[in-house]
Amino acid sequence: MTSDPRSVLSRPAPPPDATVRYGGHPDQVADVRLPAGSGPVRPLVVVVHGGFWRAEYDRTHTGPLAADLADRGYPVAQLEYRRTGQPDGGWPTTLDDVAAGIDALPRLVAELGVAAGGPPILLGHSAGGHLALWYAARSTADLRGVVALAPVADLAEAYRLDLDGGAVADLLGGGPDEVPDRYALADPADPALPVPASRCVIIHGLDDVQVPIGISRRYADRLTRRGAEITLVELPEVEHFGVIDPASAAWLEVTAGLLTLH
Repeated sequence: MTSDPRSVLSRPAPPPDATVRYGGHPDQVADVRLPAGSGPVRPLVVVVHGGFWRAEYDRTHTGPLAADLADRGYPVAQLEYRRTGQPDGGWPTTLDDVAAGIDALPRLVAELGVAAGGPPILLGHSAGGHLALWYAARSTADLRGVVALAPVADLAEAYRLDLDGGAVADLLGGGPDEVPDRYALADPADPALPVPASRCVIIHGLDDVQVPIGISRRYADRLTRRGAEITLVELPEVEHFGVIDPASAAWLEVTAGLLTLH
């Protein structure tokens, strides 16, 4: 583990094998990495990056983890989407892009000649964890499961905690009392949204200050009581970025979580 946990955000990674487009906007793309070796055919992993939905963070910081997963035999697609701070980002385009991208990626990857074993797995970090859990709840698409890493899984609570200085309000245009209909459509913890039909593994560090683990605990408790199949893995002495760093001990828990879904 490096001394600066955030170093993974700028760590170089090998370039992707291909970039596919799921729409006409410059950000409606995904980088694809081909599985290494000739081992068993594994499911496509769609990586949804975090960064509190803000334009200053993009898919490039997930390069190290995507390269590691490809080395382990997974086909990987790093999804990009429009984000807040852009003229056309935020509500509803950020969520619309993620839904459209995930819907299209199995076909787009197959068109590259890449074999994938059945439905995809979604792997999302932080705000990307929110988007992955949200997609699993609102979509009828077939998923093998979700691995949510330190997810912003409860938008109403994240708004009350003012995570990243108003990030949720920037995404949805206000708080739960101002735009309740948007929270009902976008918040995975809102009772108006169905529970995910697929299995979800949530992995969260106890030392996380960017997204406190109480958010995952609250989400897992409420959704499990509603019938969702959720496993919450709490990691001591792990902060927000260790779960996306292949050089960290926490990464072994992530790869183990993936294996439970196939």
